[in-house]
Amino acid sequence: MKRHLVIFARAPQAGRAKRRLAREIGQTAAVRFYRMILEQQIRQLANDRRWSVWLFVTPDDSLGHPAWRGIQRRRVIGQGPGDLGQRMKRPFDALPPGPVVLVGSDIPAMRPAHIAHAFRLLGRHDLVFGPASGGGFLLVGARRAKPMPRSLFAGVRWSTAQALADTLAGLPQRLSIALADTLDDVDDADDLRRLQGARQAASYALRHSDRSA
Repeated sequence: MKRHLVIFARAPQAGRAKRRLAREIGQTAAVRFYRMILEQQIRQLANDRRWSVWLFVTPDDSLGHPAWRGIQRRRVIGQGPGDLGQRMKRPFDALPPGPVVLVGSDIPAMRPAHIAHAFRLLGRHDLVFGPASGGGFLLVGARRAKPMPRSLFAGVRWSTAQALADTLAGLPQRLSIALADTLDDVDDADDLRRLQGARQAASYALRHSDRSA
């Protein structure tokens, strides 16, 4: 059965993407950063033959945005109305049969190996979540062998450290749940500084490793 990977994305436009980050570093810099991460994520994940990639985007009138190049036009779909939970449930109800993994679009460390791990977990579990180090989650997947629970994403305090705990607390006990890899997204300037520091440290280690070889 075919696997489906959904990337949840915002159009990289001022005032619509990375608003928390924009308040601290400016709209132009925030949008430029988001677009870079988004394009990197699409490039790394879209050409893997182990799954079909779908892009669910907001706002719905941005279906023709140039940032979505690399994805077949018929696989770019509007997220539709509602809060984040209602919009996230939509791909699980709408896509053809097969397991679905949904990820955000601002996860610099996301690689195909993380997606493959999540799909492997769905071979033994009904649902899988990829935690964020701050307490939320960056990935959610469903095997879809059973109907999706109506309580999924109900009463979740989004954009807080309680988002994953709220989501898990609302799920029926009959479901088997697994946790995938913990990763970081970039929501504000502190997250961006941590990312830049980690990249600088990795670059420093690589240079010194080359010298000692």
